[in-house]
Amino acid sequence: MRSDLIKTGPDRAPARAMLRATGLQDADISKPLIAVVHTWSNVSPCNLNLRELAEHTAAGIRAAGGTPIEFNTIAVTDGIAMGTPGMRASLISREVITDSIELAVDGHCLDAMVVLCGCDKTIPAAAMAMARLNIPAVALYGGSIAHGTHNNHPITIQQVFEAVGAHGAGKIDDAELAAVEKDACPGAGACGGQFTANTMAMVMQALGLSPMGFNDIPATHPAKAHAAFRCGELVMDCLRADRKPLDILDVTAFRNAARMVAATAGSTNAVLHLLAIAREAGVPWTIEDFEPASVHTPVIADLLPGGRYTAVELFGAGGSARVAQELIAAGMLEDRPTVTGVQLFEECAKAPRAEQQDVVHPVNKPLKPRGGYSILYGNLAPEGCILKLAGKGANHFEGIARVFESEEEAFAAVQGGKIKPGDVIVIRNEGPAGGPGMREMLGVTAALVGRGLGNDVGLITDGRFSGATHGFMVGHIAPEAARGGPIALLRDGDRIFIDGDHRELRTNADLESRRASWKAPAAKVTHGALAKYAQLVGSASDGATTHPRTAVATPHSTQRHTSTETQAGVPA
Repeated sequence: MRSDLIKTGPDRAPARAMLRATGLQDADISKPLIAVVHTWSNVSPCNLNLRELAEHTAAGIRAAGGTPIEFNTIAVTDGIAMGTPGMRASLISREVITDSIELAVDGHCLDAMVVLCGCDKTIPAAAMAMARLNIPAVALYGGSIAHGTHNNHPITIQQVFEAVGAHGAGKIDDAELAAVEKDACPGAGACGGQFTANTMAMVMQALGLSPMGFNDIPATHPAKAHAAFRCGELVMDCLRADRKPLDILDVTAFRNAARMVAATAGSTNAVLHLLAIAREAGVPWTIEDFEPASVHTPVIADLLPGGRYTAVELFGAGGSARVAQELIAAGMLEDRPTVTGVQLFEECAKAPRAEQQDVVHPVNKPLKPRGGYSILYGNLAPEGCILKLAGKGANHFEGIARVFESEEEAFAAVQGGKIKPGDVIVIRNEGPAGGPGMREMLGVTAALVGRGLGNDVGLITDGRFSGATHGFMVGHIAPEAARGGPIALLRDGDRIFIDGDHRELRTNADLESRRASWKAPAAKVTHGALAKYAQLVGSASDGATTHPRTAVATPHSTQRHTSTETQAGVPA
């Protein structure tokens, strides 16, 4: 056992003495020591139930012959930090969580681990740590929040952000905004639509790092405690079988995950996070590999933000397994091993199916013919960017640039009624290094929707979007403005073309004539974790990680030929 390094032999008497002080006895110390790592916090509902789930996980570990060792790490809640300087900490927290799990587990030579995670960055961080450590490990998502009810209609945090825009436009009064605010979030769990948390929870099951169906169980459902107990038992099975994350993670697993994201119109943040997980796993996966997954996979799940239902209704319909079953039947997923020791297809086949449901549709009767995003290139994004396709199915938008140097400037312009139909909002210096931290722009995009401009205005940024964003939006533009990307050279009045059909983001302005006069902006933060991240972080087109092997993505001319799927969409 790895843990023998800290507990076996006369030289380790001091370590054993300290373990005894925690209440462990000889029998406990002699067993495998299993980390139970969670991101519990009472600052928001997203991670609120994880400490309770940790107790059930620990019980499962003890029942299966192990000794649980509990650790806590941080969480930054996007829904609270959104639209503030605090949002800069969100993406950076993914790296800190990953690093802290590595240090705690390796620092104590633990034998295996269960990671309990609950919100947008804690979930990919769990996968990154699992890949990096490559010891027997299981991940469990704390579960989705139940939707609130307002005027007899279900609502989520998405509707609160949009109500802010409606309030700014004078469409609702203070009392109605307060009522929406109070009704939206009834208790524990992460944001209820197919936003980033639920998208990444589904990704973890598609990758095989979480048991199929476990992450779908809502946070307050009675079955969640049993799922946590089973994860404790399962990690001991992984330890005995020497089953490790890198035995599961390969190109096929990532291809399956990308197709599940596309089929559910999931968050574009999945692109960023899957790239980061791939870097940790050493899997050759590029931003271009997401394009065939989106082009050739129809949207078959009717989920918020663009659809009607939340993750709770998806769970009732059969959950992620139901989505996978439809894709498997259409030949759109490939069989792979999972953390349970059972193949993916078998795991999905034994999952329950609701006979009467309207959440998940067959592939031959899709809601949309293709996934809801596209990877674009062009003279504004040589390394690539992500287009979130408009709800009305439009693939093209062109308009006049309205340039803002920060999210705050853009939000003030929207709320001040200064943005008109046909404008293309440009928000720059919000990238991984320039932000620093690549803030999400949900405040701006939701305000546009709330003011009725969601389909009449374009927005491009080197920042990113919340999974709750919908509208004609382009994010993750690389290279970013702070590192001299072409977006830094745009000016008010330039015409911008967002072309989903030809996968191009461009302007007809002569950008190169302006380059000689461009100067890099002064760093917004000069000390602390944010400054450190700004110096170390790689391109958004490569996952925006601080991984030492991170390399800048190759230009579009090369990227087009690196896809791991054939052009016909059939797995290679």
